Amino acid sequence: MTIILFDDASRESLFPLTFTRPVADLRVGILTIAEKWERYYSQKPYFRTAAYLQEKYPFASSHENLLINGAICPEESILESIDRLDQGVALMKEGTLLAIKLPQSEAESFSSSKLSAYETREHTGSFTKVTFPEDIFKYNDDEIRRDFRLITAGRTSGKISGTNTLLGDDIFFEDGVEVECSTLNSKDGPIYVGKNSAIWEGCNIRGSFALCHDSQVKMGAKIYGKTTIGPFSRVGGEINNAVVWGNSSKGHEGYLGNAVLGEWCNIGADSNNSNLKNNYGEVRLWDYRKENFRRTGLQFCGLIMADHA
Repeated sequence: MTIILFDDASRESLFPLTFTRPVADLRVGILTIAEKWERYYSQKPYFRTAAYLQEKYPFASSHENLLINGAICPEESILESIDRLDQGVALMKEGTLLAIKLPQSEAESFSSSKLSAYETREHTGSFTKVTFPEDIFKYNDDEIRRDFRLITAGRTSGKISGTNTLLGDDIFFEDGVEVECSTLNSKDGPIYVGKNSAIWEGCNIRGSFALCHDSQVKMGAKIYGKTTIGPFSRVGGEINNAVVWGNSSKGHEGYLGNAVLGEWCNIGADSNNSNLKNNYGEVRLWDYRKENFRRTGLQFCGLIMADHA
């Protein structure tokens, strides 16, 4: 069965982050949404996204196809509902299409906005859907924990230098990791350190935290929980509840909090991201569809920076 991750209307509500990628390529937790589904189904998924993105994120179909909403993060209850799904039946939850199994002819012409021809079944469990940019840092703690269990199940952590102080038991080091003279505290959440990554001297890190492969945390950094640093990135200074997707740099002093950075982004030395209004009021973000500001319901909401900024 071919796995296809499709974009629904949330692609537009996630602008500017999805101008350069399908929704399922967003990183939340340790993995991207597509990487999560790939691990659960042990096969690379294809994408149904905007036409100009299809060359980089290809679409393909076969005799049997499972189409999954690319904004949905997999969890046990959804996987069980999908396993019980019959062909041609749309799995729904509160008006949102979660998944549908279709033959090749229907998969190739599928549109998530045209479901009247299909029988529907309501998903009775919970689900996590990334609809707005701020959802990425809002859900990052839960997704780090879920991804940590998925990645480390049945495995033994690598070893690091005895110069470090480790607190708690939920710390996992992949091969090739270098950590020196730092404190890692996993009492409030797991800490995952990816292959060939490095944490330099004097860093203080609290979980939940993920440092993906081939990335570095520079000397003296202070990193609070609910934070992910994607692959091939370098960070320093003070970071709290932020998600850096990869190939990006916040290498110097300065604060970054309640924020999302895309790929190939750079934060200059001594730059500070404000995540709280002077009047302590609700933060609003620009809505590209409405061409106006949208209420987030959040008191703490910082920088949303798309790719190549």
